[in-house]
Amino acid sequence: MSDAHLWLYLFATLVGGLISGLTGFAMGVVMASMWLHIISPLQTATLILCFGFITLSHAIWTLRHALSWKTLAPYIYGGMVGAPLGVILLTHVNPDVVRLCVGLLLVTYALLNLLKPKLATLQSGFAVDFFVGMVNGLVGGLTGLTGIIIAIWCQMRGWPKDTQRMVFQPVNLMAIVFAAGSLAVTGSIAFETIQLFLYGLPLVVLGQWIGLKYYGKLNDAAFRKLLLWLFLLTGIALVLPSLGLLK
Repeated sequence: MSDAHLWLYLFATLVGGLISGLTGFAMGVVMASMWLHIISPLQTATLILCFGFITLSHAIWTLRHALSWKTLAPYIYGGMVGAPLGVILLTHVNPDVVRLCVGLLLVTYALLNLLKPKLATLQSGFAVDFFVGMVNGLVGGLTGLTGIIIAIWCQMRGWPKDTQRMVFQPVNLMAIVFAAGSLAVTGSIAFETIQLFLYGLPLVVLGQWIGLKYYGKLNDAAFRKLLLWLFLLTGIALVLPSLGLLK
């Protein structure tokens, strides 16, 4: 890896950590948008999982006062069903088509809600939450984007920002643990990837620390708007490559 590529890798790692601390969402998309130009898709996926485990574990510990197993249970159980189905479907479904559909969903959802300041809240029960968790796991298994559906759903429920992060971060962490374990078992983690992880670890920790500092200054309305902009940018990042506009 050249010096220029290393600096780009480190910059993307810092920004990803910052986004993780600030919102708890979209770290992987931010990192992948830059990393995929300089390292392999397997290295990118492995590093996102490893850094995601660290950042989510720390963030969940920070918000531990808001954790509620009763709230989390249906999403986690649903994800346990959906994630394996997504992995199975990988051999039968074009993941680019799935990414395109998810990207269009994100763009549409974000634009509609950015133009509509007030969001009507939804109510649900165990069965609906289980289904949402299953769809979130299914999309995660197909695309590696484990937090998109659950993050949207948390916004639609109209929860305060701490409650939203209390739900979508533990759900994402469970998916990451499963995926990272699979990579380790198959021996897919190379020595160069370990080196890149060690280079980036201090920066992702620093970025998350800065992001969490600013997160404490956000009210619920500002947090909602910030997530909507991230949904929009993430959706665009998914749609453009799927349409062949980016290489």
